[in-house]
Amino acid sequence: MRVPSVRLSVYPPVIWALLVASPSLQAQAFVELGGQGMVLARDPALLAGGVHGAVRTTLRTRFMATLSGGSLDGDLVGRVEGLGHFLLNPLDPSGVGLYGGGGLGLEFLEGNRGYIVLLLGLEGSPGGRSGWFLEGGWGGGPRLSAGWRWRFRPEGWPRRR
Repeated sequence: MRVPSVRLSVYPPVIWALLVASPSLQAQAFVELGGQGMVLARDPALLAGGVHGAVRTTLRTRFMATLSGGSLDGDLVGRVEGLGHFLLNPLDPSGVGLYGGGGLGLEFLEGNRGYIVLLLGLEGSPGGRSGWFLEGGWGGGPRLSAGWRWRFRPEGWPRRR
C-alpha cells in the first residue's frame, strides 16, 4: 500500500472544522457534526470514511466541510469536500427531509484531483437533535454517502410548532 504525498495544504479545512466545533461559534450558529461512509462507484472504486462539520447560515442553507480517508485500488487516499446544501423542510423534528447540494471535492493521491460534486439527500429529523442521512449524486464518479449528524441549535433559532 502506497501512502500519498500531499502537495496541497489540508490545513484550511482542518482549521475550519476546529472553528465549527468551538463553543463560541455553537452559541451563535446552528452547528452540525457527524460521521459518514462514502463509495464512489468508478473503476477503481473509492471506499472512504470520515467526519464532517457544518453551519446552517439561514433556515434553509447549510455549508459543510468533510474530511475522509480510504482506499482506492489498494492505495491510501484522502478526500476533502466543501459543500452547500438547500434544505426543503429544515424544521421537521421527526420526519424525513429532502435536500439538494453541490460543491467541490479534492482527492489526494499521487496526482491531486479536483471534482465538482452534485447531490440529492434525505435526512432523518432535520430539525431534531440528531439523525441519519443518505446522499446520492456525482463527484468524481457516481457517489453514495451515508452517516449520522448531531445538531447543536442555539437559543432563539426557529422551531417547528
